[in-house]
Amino acid sequence: MALKKYKPTTPGQRFKVISAFDEITTNKPEKSLLAPKKSTGGRNNTGKMTVRNIGGGHKQKYRIIDFKRDKDGIEGTVKTIEYDPNRTARIALVFYADGEKRYIIAPQGLKVGQKVMSGKDATPNIGNTLFLSDVPFGTIIHNIELRPGQGAKMARSAGAYAQLMSRDGKYAILKMPSGETRLILQACRATIGTVSNADHNLEKSGKAGRSRWLGRRPRVRGVVMNPVDHPMGGGEGRASGGHPRSRKGLPAKGYKTRRPKNASNKYIIERRKK
Repeated sequence: MALKKYKPTTPGQRFKVISAFDEITTNKPEKSLLAPKKSTGGRNNTGKMTVRNIGGGHKQKYRIIDFKRDKDGIEGTVKTIEYDPNRTARIALVFYADGEKRYIIAPQGLKVGQKVMSGKDATPNIGNTLFLSDVPFGTIIHNIELRPGQGAKMARSAGAYAQLMSRDGKYAILKMPSGETRLILQACRATIGTVSNADHNLEKSGKAGRSRWLGRRPRVRGVVMNPVDHPMGGGEGRASGGHPRSRKGLPAKGYKTRRPKNASNKYIIERRKK
């Protein structure tokens, strides 16, 4: 995944670093796998603004992604690698032998014409989906289910991956992208490989307008507001604002928001690194 830098011909081009999109093979999505996507602009059903900093942006259509990968034993061929405006990763259009078409999250290294498969008969090759009970130890995986048949919930964004460390009874021990080590049922599925577009975190928009195209409106810092508007507002001159807090008064930067009695605590062996 190559990145593209620009000559500083304008202030917006000076620091712009974006994807070269060289892995993308078409700019026309599969019509049968598109769904409408309504933009709210942060307003509720009465037209009142309930969420700030949202609005504008380019019109988008949702791509229906197959996160379950439950088409077992039927081989599919990758036809295209496409851009998806709804996620950081690239997506791949797969034509299955029975005539069905599905979008999947494209792993790093997946090429047009490559065969993919899921289920018990699948081999641990890039793009194939296996049960955690069949994945070899040390394998890099993504698109991991939390519950059998639920569909992938973890390691889905650009460059994300987890690693299968070992197995214990009916559970597999996985090292997650955050560094957390946790138990997941071996009956859950995962896809082999790393999610594509790994250089996404190195991209720089270069100008405020690119954020507006994504539907993000300007955000005012709390420290420059008045005391009535934000806990960090007010003060004579350029006051630093005291303890970092959200607009609702919850401490930021290090304050733990996870509930201490979460039911999933028993599945976590080692918490994520700070």
